[in-house]
This record gives sequence, C-alpha cells and structure tokens, in this order.
Amino acid sequence: MEYSRQIVLKNGQTAILRHGVESDGAAVFEQFNQTHGETDYLLSYPDENSFTAEQEGEFLKRKAENDNEVEIIALVDGRVVATAGIDAIGAKYKLRHRAEFGISVLKEYWGLGVGRALLDACIECAKRAGYAQLELEVVAENERAVEMYRRAGFVEYGRNPRGFRSRISGYQELVSMRMEL
Repeated sequence: MEYSRQIVLKNGQTAILRHGVESDGAAVFEQFNQTHGETDYLLSYPDENSFTAEQEGEFLKRKAENDNEVEIIALVDGRVVATAGIDAIGAKYKLRHRAEFGISVLKEYWGLGVGRALLDACIECAKRAGYAQLELEVVAENERAVEMYRRAGFVEYGRNPRGFRSRISGYQELVSMRMEL
C-alpha cells in the first residue's frame, strides 16, 4: 500500500512519512535494531532480529505492493527515525476485518509528535484497506503510549499480566486495545 505525507514535528523539524520501499531496507534494519535496544517496551531485542538488511528490503517491497498492509517510515533529514505498520490478522473470512498495528520510534524523537502522526497514518491506511477493526498490544507501564492510543480512540478490551517476559524487569503486563474503524 502506498502512503506519503509531510508533517512538522513539535521541534520544528520536517518529517516525511511514506511507505517503505526495497531500497530502505538497510536504514529500516538499522532503525529496528536501535529502537529495540533503547526501550524494553517492544516485542523483541536487537539480538533476536531474524531479518538481514536485504530481507528487510524484500519485506518492505512486499508491503508496498500489498493492497491491505503497509509499513510506513518517518524520515527526518533523510534518516529513518520511526516506523509503523498494519498487518492483516488473517486471510480467512472470520478474521479479514481485523488488522494489527505496531510502531517504533527512536528515543531522541519521543514526544515530538511523530508517533501520533504515524498512528493517524496507519488508521487512515487501515480504513482505506477496508478493515473494520484495528488492534494493538502495549506494555501497561508505557503510560505515554497507552494514553496516546486512548486519545486516538482505542479502547481497552483485556490485559495479560504476564504478556511479556523482560530480560530487565521480569514479567510485563500487556494491555490489549482495539479501535472500530
């Protein structure tokens, strides 16, 4: 799925939000490893990255050619500072109405509005793809993210008190949230 938009961050910098393409593979691979090392709130650790930079490029190419999934990158001064995407939960009829959302932002860009802009972009893309529901899971102690999702219209529908097992802090509670589109 294609997407392109320009925004101004809270610090005055311009960010380009666009769907990732194959040539972005190495930069997205680098951003993935950095963000996953900067916070304990994401699904994995950098040493668990199963992609190479080349495979990341192939992944981005498939997403760009897909009509109902997208991987959006945020570029500031040509540098990938954040990524977000929507993925189909399933292809079977009973699941086709649902998509899941994920996001990662370099720590130095937290609080500047790039995360909210990517969230809004993914909601827009999910609607365009015809999904009826967008879902996510977020670590409960990540209060800023939980609040951002609530403000966007997501509602909590459950919690898993041992959803993640962190190498740093032990078990982390996951909040399951959904938005009807």
